[in-house]
Amino acid sequence: MLILTRKKDESIIIDGNIEIQIIAIEEGKVKIGINAPKEIEIHRSEVFDKILEANKAAVNSTGSIKVLSDRMKKNNK
Repeated sequence: MLILTRKKDESIIIDGNIEIQIIAIEEGKVKIGINAPKEIEIHRSEVFDKILEANKAAVNSTGSIKVLSDRMKKNNK
């Protein structure tokens, strides 16, 4: 892990196309702004964890492919 110190209005650049800027520091919280290409997904870690859990549940659920297949067949009629 790289640890950097930044002040308000300073930023860091990742891979030449992602900028993370310190917007404000208030009451022990840091507000950041992220500029990145639209094709790069950005999530808070707790949201990302829920997405991973939902994806794993979908893969592990029995019959989910059959249900999806049946729905697609109905829509194609």
